[in-house]
Amino acid sequence: MDSDLKTRSWRRYVSLLLLVSVFNQSALAVTHYSIPEEMEVGSVVANLATDLGLDVHTLVKRNVRLDVIANKKYLAINKDRGELYILEKIDREYLCPLKTTMTCFLKLEVTVENPVRIFYIELEITDINDNNPHFRRDTINLDITESTPAGERFSVSNAVDSDVGSNSVKTYYLSQKEHFDIEIQSGRDGSKFADLILKKPLDRETQAVHNLILTAVDGGVPPRSGTASIVVRVLDANDNAPKFDQESYTFSLNENSPIGSLVVKLNATDLDEGSNADLVYSFSLYTSEKTQKAFSLNPDSGEIRVNEMVNYEDFKIYNMEVIASDKGTNPLSAQCKLSIIITDMNDNHPEISIKSFQSPVKEDVPVNTVIAVVSVSDKDSGENGQVDVHISDDLPFALKESSDNYYELFVSEPLDREKVPEYDITITVTDRGNPPLSDNETITLELLDINDNVPQFPQTFYTIPLMENNAPGALLSSLTAIDPDLHENQYLVYFIIEKEIVNTSMSMLFSINPENGNLYALKTFDYEIEKEFLFHIEARDSGVPPLSSNVTVHIIIMDQNDNTPLIVSPWRAHGSVVEEKIPRSTDKGTLIAKVIAIDSDSVHNSRITYQFLHNTDATLFSLDQYNGEIRTMRMFSYRDSRHQQLVVIAKDNGEPALSATVTVKLSTVEIALKTYADMTEVPLGYDIFSDLNLYLVIGLGSVSFLLLITLLVTIVLKCQKTKPSKAAPPCRNSVISSERNSTIADSTLVSNDAYWYSLFLAETRKGKLVVRQPVPKGARYIVSSLPRSTGLTETSDSAASTLQAQ
Repeated sequence: MDSDLKTRSWRRYVSLLLLVSVFNQSALAVTHYSIPEEMEVGSVVANLATDLGLDVHTLVKRNVRLDVIANKKYLAINKDRGELYILEKIDREYLCPLKTTMTCFLKLEVTVENPVRIFYIELEITDINDNNPHFRRDTINLDITESTPAGERFSVSNAVDSDVGSNSVKTYYLSQKEHFDIEIQSGRDGSKFADLILKKPLDRETQAVHNLILTAVDGGVPPRSGTASIVVRVLDANDNAPKFDQESYTFSLNENSPIGSLVVKLNATDLDEGSNADLVYSFSLYTSEKTQKAFSLNPDSGEIRVNEMVNYEDFKIYNMEVIASDKGTNPLSAQCKLSIIITDMNDNHPEISIKSFQSPVKEDVPVNTVIAVVSVSDKDSGENGQVDVHISDDLPFALKESSDNYYELFVSEPLDREKVPEYDITITVTDRGNPPLSDNETITLELLDINDNVPQFPQTFYTIPLMENNAPGALLSSLTAIDPDLHENQYLVYFIIEKEIVNTSMSMLFSINPENGNLYALKTFDYEIEKEFLFHIEARDSGVPPLSSNVTVHIIIMDQNDNTPLIVSPWRAHGSVVEEKIPRSTDKGTLIAKVIAIDSDSVHNSRITYQFLHNTDATLFSLDQYNGEIRTMRMFSYRDSRHQQLVVIAKDNGEPALSATVTVKLSTVEIALKTYADMTEVPLGYDIFSDLNLYLVIGLGSVSFLLLITLLVTIVLKCQKTKPSKAAPPCRNSVISSERNSTIADSTLVSNDAYWYSLFLAETRKGKLVVRQPVPKGARYIVSSLPRSTGLTETSDSAASTLQAQ
């Protein structure tokens, strides 16, 4: 029953406005509804079936649905009754958080099918007073000086209300109005804020803190409110002068009271706070210098202590005036008078006086030199007037009496400024009374430096590693010496002691900064040329006469992997391709070629390993990664290609590794039948060949023979045509071994030991003897490859390779 009444009341609250507009010759109706926010879930907004002209009984069949253009689905349609009802509570402040507009709409779309029709609905959400005003800060702190005049304004934080219109903040109230009041202001956007106004001057000494409550009230019905605490801290102004407990004091003090004895502690008070209450005590101008010397006044605590010995026979009463001032901007002060009466104790302390003192002195001052003369006295008589004078036994000084009550202070041991730069010498005089009294005097003797210390390096020998290919001007090390002397005796100059190496001065290779000892390299060094340097560096001070010392520097050039491996075998005249011919009947494990590479870097960087980059047939050849030997892994078969190409890379052990490559092109050739017969003990059985095979062998042999004859004739004719004299011809001949039928290509190359060694290895594996013979003019070498069964005199011109000599 209550639910029906509530529904009917909300229906009476809903206002309906139907606007019809025509666009593109079609009727487009927008239905407007208005509801308050925070309606209960299930509340009916309107009967859509009636308002939209739809039959309630066909809503389910026509699949009516509601689309809410929002993040949440706030409403739904009751398809049985055609009513639009609340599915979830609507918070206007959440849906429309911006307060720039007073209106807040929720757009809906109602779609029905058979036929399809779309109805547009705008639901206006009106505001209700459901939010309390609140301040951004619960506590507002204000600091106001007590000297602030009445009428001064202070801004405070305004309150905010999420509601709009009449439900927003309308006014403010202040709890306490004895010293403060508020004035309400309006902003351009209609917001309300309050200014705090000082009505009555403040007094910190009466009340240091004022606690106020500021209340903000909105215009809703019923109204809502929010509060904030205003804490006003009254800052002190220097409006109170210090005050002593008494205007004058009289005290008694025994003579010879110990220095530092407390005579009195004055106490003044100030009602202010902070720096305005911090007091400083001082003697006034009416206090004599004698009194100020005899007594000390602590400016912070007001303690008056004995500052020196007071003697009844010298002074019987001391009068002084003390001022207590605060630390305010405009300080205030108070005065009091003191009288200190000295009580006679019938004793006097001995006195000591420095008559002459020589300081500073040179550290090499001779022993027994007098540096000071002192006199002592005591006003007492008898044993109380007899005094003894002494100094510490740990000092290199001594006292001797020169005349009555006069003593000389002299040097008793040699002095050294570097060990002790100055001495505080305390001379003590003590009488022979009971108890004995004493006095002392401290003098400071400063020693002047002389140049008596040689510069010292931290090390006697420096080993400095330097990586090759360094940049000229690179800093190698800082060689700094230490000289304990002072001033010009301490100023050091560094330089390299000249030493010639291979007609080069050491100063052309290295440089040292004369002021700080920084050592620099003047050139780029190459490990392969220069590996180390040994020289001396001298440090000399600026004293008179100057002292110096030197240190040995050992520069070690460190190797970099900056040299690419050089392949010296097999030698190739041009490019990196080598062509070799081998018999097709080569056995398994036969040495085909040997790749030799050299690297001029250090041992670590010059370790060479060999690898195949390309191998036409990986099952046919193997490469030893350490010695570079290329050997056959099996015998050739009729399926193997006649031409094989091997690409070998020689890589060093540096970081990063450098490498070089060589391409070995192998051609297999057939050997004559008689060669096989000579090499085997079992004669060949010709009956195994058929007639057809025999004809093929004869035909191939004939063609090969004619081709060989043609090639030999062409070579002979060409060599005769270009031959200038009887010297070794510059032509490129091919020497073919009769035993292995392999070819060594002739080329022009640099004559060096590595090449000859590689050529020696390459030719000896083919059963030949390598001979290096110079041409008569000495400009070339003739390399001959001879079978080992022949002598040196059997070398033919056609078997010679001409080499260019350097």
